[in-house]
Amino acid sequence: MELDQLFYDVDDFCLVFEPDFIAQLLSPSQRQEIKNSRLSLSEIMTIIIYFHHSSYRNFKHYYQYHICAYHYQDFPNLVSYNRFIELKSSVLVPLIFYLNTRKGQCTGISFIDTMGIPICHNKRAKRNKVFDNLAHWGKSSIDWYYGFKLHLIINEQGEILAFQITKGNVDDRKTVPYLTKDLWGRLFGDKGYISQDLFQQLYLKNIKLITPFKKKMNNKLLELWEKLMLRKRSLIETVNDQLQNISQIVHSRHRSIG
Repeated sequence: MELDQLFYDVDDFCLVFEPDFIAQLLSPSQRQEIKNSRLSLSEIMTIIIYFHHSSYRNFKHYYQYHICAYHYQDFPNLVSYNRFIELKSSVLVPLIFYLNTRKGQCTGISFIDTMGIPICHNKRAKRNKVFDNLAHWGKSSIDWYYGFKLHLIINEQGEILAFQITKGNVDDRKTVPYLTKDLWGRLFGDKGYISQDLFQQLYLKNIKLITPFKKKMNNKLLELWEKLMLRKRSLIETVNDQLQNISQIVHSRHRSIG
């Protein structure tokens, strides 16, 4: 998405969301901070979102040498980098609400998977203070890590249907009832979601959970086209790879929880 298209979309969202958001802020200082900012809420959000569409690996370099150098006419009221870092935490809630407006439509075919989000190198886990009492040790298919888990459901077009972030030690199956509350049809997952109780629970909600079979498991309930669709699970792994390596949701430069 081009920068101008992104801004128009974010600005349309903020025109509806911002008045209620500011009115419900508990702290008068938070309201004053947003009102006193030279940058509007939609401009701050656009700059942050556009960073994850860019090829920059460092936000400071992106802001100083891309936004300030090439888009100063698009954002005539740009602030210093240090001031912008202070403003970033004020748009966390609007960004979450905006993300929820970008969800796709359930088509009856969904894929579910989890991705580990390490927040630091394992050797520095005990010294990490930013996410103290929030992050936890988890295990991926490769190794142990310290951080969180992203639980994600997409449709066959790659559009996000539901997501949730938990501690790294949370069982993948535990979040499924919450993530699927608005879904229907077939849900394809890996072997980590195998559970008779979960299958029956979802089946009562008109959702059929389909996973690869372990040895000695009966596959009488699986139709041929469902077996073929199970091979398309690589789609969600591609989405996870893009989130991790292009959108850079996995990094170790956290200054605060926000």
